[in-house]
Amino acid sequence: MRLDGPLEAALADAHLEAVEPLVAAGRLGAFLLQLSPAFSPYAHRLDELAPLLGRLAPHPVAIELRHRSWTRKGRLEPALAWMEEHGAVWVGVDAPAGEQITIMPPVDAVTNPRLAYVRAHGRDVDAYVRGRSVAERFAYRYADAELEEIGARARELAGAAERVHVMFNNNRGSDAPVAAERLRQLLHTTPARTG
Repeated sequence: MRLDGPLEAALADAHLEAVEPLVAAGRLGAFLLQLSPAFSPYAHRLDELAPLLGRLAPHPVAIELRHRSWTRKGRLEPALAWMEEHGAVWVGVDAPAGEQITIMPPVDAVTNPRLAYVRAHGRDVDAYVRGRSVAERFAYRYADAELEEIGARARELAGAAERVHVMFNNNRGSDAPVAAERLRQLLHTTPARTG
């Protein structure tokens, strides 16, 4: 089955229906659209995402591009401008250092004043590039110094956005919740309460 306009709309509507209890309780932060590395600037245009963003409105949609070429050769500024124009949230990543096409550089930007977003994938380049399973690729235990770097990025983003979400995708075992709790301790904050 190929994803076309009507199928995409039906899937978006099903998701909206499924999250209605979160919306009613004031607990839906944003939808995360993590694109495949195949969504490259050579094969795709960001305008392809506009119908989905429109369908999910007024909820914010955070877009994680995963093909490094979106940040090269004069493409970053137009991509950020497109996201700002469409109310999309740029997802800055914390990932291993490397030049592989699937490793995004640490670019932070606020393209929607309601929300800034950072997604932490861990920093083990060998596992990230060569891991055979999700658990292998994202198995990483952040050190305090690394979490402090992520916290500094979040604080910087907070100067331009109403809220900042930091999500951990180092999802082997307890790595993500341990990192989130430790980051909260380092930032001396408590979880946001709504409702």
